[in-house]
Amino acid sequence: MDRKAAFSLLLNELNITLSDKQVDQFLKYYEMLIEKNEVMNLTAITEYEEVLKKHFIDSLSIIKVYNINQAIKVLDMGTGAGFPGIPLKIAFPSLEIVLLDSLNKRVNFLNDVIRELGLKNITAVHGRAEDFGKDRNYREKFDLCVSRAVAKLSTLSEYCIPYLKVQGYFISYKAGNIQAELEESKKAIDILGVALIRLIIFNYLVRIWNGH
Repeated sequence: MDRKAAFSLLLNELNITLSDKQVDQFLKYYEMLIEKNEVMNLTAITEYEEVLKKHFIDSLSIIKVYNINQAIKVLDMGTGAGFPGIPLKIAFPSLEIVLLDSLNKRVNFLNDVIRELGLKNITAVHGRAEDFGKDRNYREKFDLCVSRAVAKLSTLSEYCIPYLKVQGYFISYKAGNIQAELEESKKAIDILGVALIRLIIFNYLVRIWNGH
């Protein structure tokens, strides 16, 4: 099975259909990720099928719990190598996305990817979550904030919630048994004035908070 066919099978499980151009963008992204990974630490996962499942499909799994196919403003907190922000942008071009990361080398890589893939309305920003959360250009400006494997939920909540508009959503991608982590985060969530809407467990795990 060739690379495109393998990807299409996984996309079918999420009921996502991509154009040939979008699939080519994903493949180019994979190539750039692996090439850059040789000189800087972007990911420990490098085999094609593993990247498909654990990075690309995992990033897109948000579609199971949220209508991501709309023109909304999204912040990807601690994006790292661009997950989930870049896969979301490729698959759902109507999104306006800001990728925030604290390491300038990663931001430079993300800018190369954005340019090479010809992506529009997506920006990679170098900075710390706690600093940008005080910036009026970012605070309470986003319909959705996502994060993937960045920090504990209690810390993540404090980082991400300030970026949300009223009735915005914070969706945290988590793996494994995180019940204890969820319990620890409840105090921070209450203080921030948000509600846990639902905890959804499936092959690709997502938790949803509604702001204000």
